[in-house]
Parts: sequence; structure tokens; C-alpha cells
Amino acid sequence: MLFGKKQEETRAEMTVQARAKINLTLDVTGRREDGYHLVQMVMQTVALHDDIRVTTIHGEKKPQGIVLHSNLPYLPVDERNLAYRAAELFYARTGALLGTCEIEMTKRIPVAAGLAGGSTDAAAVLRALNALHGTGLTLDELCEMGLKLGADVPYCLRGGTMLAEGIGEKLTALPPMPHCWVVLCKPPFAVSTKEVYRQIDETEIPVRPDTAGMLRALEQGDFAGVAKRLCNVMERVTAEKRRQIGEIQAALRENGADGTLMSGSGPTVYGLFSDESRARTAAKMLGRRFADTFLTETV
Repeated sequence: MLFGKKQEETRAEMTVQARAKINLTLDVTGRREDGYHLVQMVMQTVALHDDIRVTTIHGEKKPQGIVLHSNLPYLPVDERNLAYRAAELFYARTGALLGTCEIEMTKRIPVAAGLAGGSTDAAAVLRALNALHGTGLTLDELCEMGLKLGADVPYCLRGGTMLAEGIGEKLTALPPMPHCWVVLCKPPFAVSTKEVYRQIDETEIPVRPDTAGMLRALEQGDFAGVAKRLCNVMERVTAEKRRQIGEIQAALRENGADGTLMSGSGPTVYGLFSDESRARTAAKMLGRRFADTFLTETV
């Protein structure tokens, strides 16, 4: 009597650092007919990161599909999580064999903070699955896939210093920002990006970023020029309702920050420091009041 050979279980695993981003500039330049806003912004990767461990398992008796775990008990671990949706999209688009895809997220980037935490996790999942399954997708192809998940995902796949235009998907690599220390501080509240955009549509924007000047400063490696041109049109909208934004910026400046700004739609505020000791002092001081305070650096 012949018996079929038992299928051997195979496992492959990869851990990817999913880094946060900050906005050096953010301008809203218009609105498309479909409701999406047009932006022009300079974005920069920082070292603060989540760890995304992806394990693929084949040959089990009962494949489990996509299984997501997080160190934060309040985060959803189903289709409401962008990392989960990234895995769903990858398998749907590539036709790669899905046995069990286990994603373990160790979150350090604050949630709903204007630092692209969800987008960078999704980008990490796409990168890991592309490598684990050997699908050979190019970076451009991954970015095209990532755009279906969110406008920041293509940037998070590429990282570094970038000019983003359109709805955020048109990316142009820029000269690397001069290295500096970054203190990130997220006050204990969330901001609705949709609501911020609504308010921007209804009000005049008195001050817009000097994007051309920022690009010149980056081209010249001029850290002081970068620091003095930080500008985000969303900051005024959020700061008018939340006094902590201004308080954090004042504290950063008092402790020697070369420049401060709110990132994205907020509420995280950051300070750029050329001096590490001043940055450490600022982070220690703010950390006494705000739990989500981090000392990091540009990458």
C-alpha cells in the first residue's frame, strides 16, 4: 500500500524596522474633484521605529491566514489595521501562496501622531513579504501597491529626504538633510486629519512654506537654513484649539532647539537640535510632563 509523502512544514521569518517621518514643510495647494487635497511637503525619516516581524508558514494541517499581534492591547488586529490590510493586498495582488502569515508589531511610534506610524508599518509588511515570498517586485511596484493603502505609504517605502507632491504620491529624492538630533513630543490627545483639512478649506492661509528656500538649504547642506524654514500650514489650525502645541514649542526653544514644528496634522511637535546634550536636556524636561517624548535623530 502506498502512502503520500507528508508535506514538511516550512517557516521563513524577517524583521523590518518601520521608521517614523517628520514634515520639514507641509503646504496644502488645492483640492481635486474627488475630494483629495493636493499637497507639497518635504519629509524626513527619523530613527524612531517600530519593529515588524513577519513569519510565513507553509505545510501546516490548518493554515491560519493572516494573524496580527501587537504589543499595544488597544490596537485593532484585523482589517482596521493598515499592516493587516497591507498583507491582504499583497496576497491578492501577487497570487503568492498564503498559508499562515504571522505579523508581530512592536510599536514605539505613537499612534495617531502625525508621524506616519500606520503607513510605515504597512510599508514594512510589504517589504518583508516581497522578500520572504521572492516575488521580486520592484520598489516602484511596491509603491504603486502601497498607494492603495494610503498616500504616505510610498514615501515610507523609500524613506530619506523627499519632496512629496500630488496627494503625497509624487516623490522626488532630495539631498540628505544634515544630521541632527530630534526631540519628538506628542501631547495626550488625537487630531482628526479630516477635520483639519475641513478647517483649512474654510480659512485663509496667512503663511505658507518657503519650499524653494528649503530645497536650496538642503542642496547647500545648510542646517541653520533648514531649521529656520520649518513651516506647516496645519499647525496654526491645530494650535489655535490646543494650547499644548505652543507650550511644547516654547519649551523646545527655551532648551536650545534650532527650529520647532508640528508634524503632519499633529499633534506631535518636534525640535531640531545641532547639539546632542541640549537635545537630551529638552527630552528629559518634556518627558516629565508628556509620556510620549522621544530623543531620536535624522536618518
